[in-house]
Amino acid sequence: MIIRKITSKEKDEYNRYVYHPLQSWEWGEFKSETGLEVERFGLFDQGKFVKAWQVTFSHLPLGFSVGYFPKGPIPDREMVEAVKEVAREKKAIYIKFEPEDIQERYENLKGKLNPRFIEKNKTEYQKLNLIDAKENIFSQHTFVLDISRDQKELMDNMHPKTRYNIGLSERKGVSVSIDNSPQALEEFIKLLFEDTVERQGFYMHNPQYFRLLFKHMSSMANIFIAKKDKAVLGAWMIFNFKDRIYYPYGASSSSMRNLMASNLLCWEAIKYGQSIGAKKFDMWGSMGPDPDVFHPWYGFHRFKQGYGGELVKSSGAWDLVVNPIFYTSALTANKMRWGLLRLKKKIASKF
Repeated sequence: MIIRKITSKEKDEYNRYVYHPLQSWEWGEFKSETGLEVERFGLFDQGKFVKAWQVTFSHLPLGFSVGYFPKGPIPDREMVEAVKEVAREKKAIYIKFEPEDIQERYENLKGKLNPRFIEKNKTEYQKLNLIDAKENIFSQHTFVLDISRDQKELMDNMHPKTRYNIGLSERKGVSVSIDNSPQALEEFIKLLFEDTVERQGFYMHNPQYFRLLFKHMSSMANIFIAKKDKAVLGAWMIFNFKDRIYYPYGASSSSMRNLMASNLLCWEAIKYGQSIGAKKFDMWGSMGPDPDVFHPWYGFHRFKQGYGGELVKSSGAWDLVVNPIFYTSALTANKMRWGLLRLKKKIASKF
């Protein structure tokens, strides 16, 4: 078996061997246009694809960089060595691995979580010379709903309040449609910034980031808009890739929140996933099995839990240190950068 870089002529074949939107060719092209460098790899056995993945590199001062491996396959020694070789070419200080490696699963019956896991696995990343990164870029937990079941069964396994809110939204005349027009994209972006940045004070990429994202991901992304008459109450972006749909971004209006538009948006996303033959709905992030009710994410967590999907925990983030001399300094600088960005958003939200 050999590992080599992938060329643009192998795009379609590459996409057949990756299993998450953040590993798709399209995501790599999007990240490339935002200024990152993208390297794609393939593992071949007698000339045939066996496995594929990509790593992005962010530029730092003095020609250094940092690499990121999001939601790729579980790495082995050969993969790590291949990535490390390219990392040296890029003067990478470290590569952060966050593979799609599910290590724990928790049952969720009728929106009530069983805090004892129903499955537990372990990958020994230390044997690959990776170190526990402590801080993740991607949420380590998410809810994954099996949407291969019929709609009655799905409804029956929701929390009663979730089920009630869906019905209430329908009865109050809220409608949900898929609208991928430029106007709908701008409505989505406007609402996203009003909800996430201004109202909740979270850090968010700038509007152009989302325009570029939708440009490159349009083959697998749809915008869901919830309206009451002509008023936009909520907007979600849903990805579909392989046998799953994903909910990476969403926002709701501060007006008419009593109409529970977000609950109906989620239900319509589920029905859309079923219509295209998807088997699972990955809700893209949550808290763990024992969440802090005072945490800013708790409301999102409780909302997603209400749909009855299993809570799963991934292996989290692991760093491959390429340049140990600058590794600690790079982590400190990154913490300072994020702290300044969050402070800037908090200050801006008060004026």
